[in-house]
Amino acid sequence: MNGILIVEDDKTIAMGIEYSLKQEGFETHICHNANDAIDIIERTDFLLIILDVSLPDGNGFDLCKIIREKGDTPVIFLTACDDEVNIVMGLDMGADDYIIKPFRVRELISRIKSILRRSNKKANSGEFINIGDISINTAAAKVYKKDKDILLTALEYKLLLTLANSEGKILSRNQILEGIWDVAGDFVNDNTLTVYIKRLREKIEDDPHNPQIIKTIRGLGYKVGE
Repeated sequence: MNGILIVEDDKTIAMGIEYSLKQEGFETHICHNANDAIDIIERTDFLLIILDVSLPDGNGFDLCKIIREKGDTPVIFLTACDDEVNIVMGLDMGADDYIIKPFRVRELISRIKSILRRSNKKANSGEFINIGDISINTAAAKVYKKDKDILLTALEYKLLLTLANSEGKILSRNQILEGIWDVAGDFVNDNTLTVYIKRLREKIEDDPHNPQIIKTIRGLGYKVGE
């Protein structure tokens, strides 16, 4: 997944949202018109898409139709219009939330996190999480690479699951440690985390020295996915 797409013709608003999302560890992409948005939406999968309803060459409702034809990527509408008919129409089209301008960016971030948590639970309610050629069967706690069974320790599995559940988002070392601390019988601290990351890469990466699944983001932490 390629982070969060912001489709907003007001460059000041777009930059403010982008800055706040990057502070939270999200990757962002910005489009200022409908044509550019259609092009990237058709080529790329996103964690979530923020749509301005009014665009110079179209509207967010038409973009939402395209998004829904492709899949169930979460969508938040931004609009200066608080007309109930427009709000209901947006939600009926499959939008996950609707925010009226002007708004506080912190409120938007809070709603984004809430939607992503719900979306993540929905995705993981099934049996499989797929990342590249890695498939995680959450019901059986098994991991496969190109249909070949990969044997992981309980801690390695929990580490992979922690990273996979935040696909596309950078996790700090502390966040990862919080996600795996309760694995019985294993003690992991900041020093030994590097060792476990290395062991996991050796089992799931084609080239552990040039990892494409678990990526190191220097000075920030680790990330799974685009």
